[in-house]
Amino acid sequence: MPTSLTYERYCDEIVEQTRQFRDTLRSTTLGTQVPTCPEWTVREMAVHVGDYLRTIAEVVRRRASEAPASEQVPGFGGPARPVGTEVEADADMQALDEWLAAGAEAVAEQLRATAPDTPMWTGFMDRRARFWARRVAHEVLMHRADAAVTADIEFEVDPVLAADCLDEWLEIVSSPLAMEHRPSLAGLAARSGSTLHLHATDSVGAAPGTDEAPSAEWLVTLRQDGIAWQHGHAKADVAVRGPLTDVLLVFQRRLPPTTERVQVLGDTELLDLWLDLVRFE
Repeated sequence: MPTSLTYERYCDEIVEQTRQFRDTLRSTTLGTQVPTCPEWTVREMAVHVGDYLRTIAEVVRRRASEAPASEQVPGFGGPARPVGTEVEADADMQALDEWLAAGAEAVAEQLRATAPDTPMWTGFMDRRARFWARRVAHEVLMHRADAAVTADIEFEVDPVLAADCLDEWLEIVSSPLAMEHRPSLAGLAARSGSTLHLHATDSVGAAPGTDEAPSAEWLVTLRQDGIAWQHGHAKADVAVRGPLTDVLLVFQRRLPPTTERVQVLGDTELLDLWLDLVRFE
């Protein structure tokens, strides 16, 4: 499906979102639990992001037909972890920072050297390099949100990128592969025919080099055989209304739907069911 951003922009965003992620990490301590990913400490989340960057760099470099094993990925697992004094903790943060920066540059460099339509393993329906440029940019973006929640600092994102992040998430969870590999989605069938509406109240604006702004409204319909969605305004069983960044954060489970930053109108149980069942597993 066409996106609102160019391949080159996604490559740039991988580096930029990683830079902002690294900056946000410095406002935390590495041993702190991440509220939105409670199974991780900040350090474990940082290693997850860095491992992801390096793994995809290796997939693109090899034009791989399957996911590489961790031992095939240079630098997998992060830098060695010093223990003990505060000075060593600072050294750990610095080493992670450099490791993350190098990982972002590595995957962006490999993608820039690869034609967008080059076939390779992705694990999803779209098996081309362009899938990874978009997926990696949004993966880092959402973990930057996790870091911002942990540090209790404001999270800001370009509205065009935020809108595209919502598009990508809906494309993933509505795909046939999602229904095949995410058993939890079958629980949505009990509410077949129900609808959710996302409505951003602020302006998205046009992406650079384009004349048309991406839509800032989404209508999601639950069906027996999966999920359908489209852009547009319509009455729904439940609506989430607010600034685009906050709508994104609620729909990606980084803000609770009870936050005062958005309005939830209608069937709140339907929204709770969606948020409970529609997640990465």
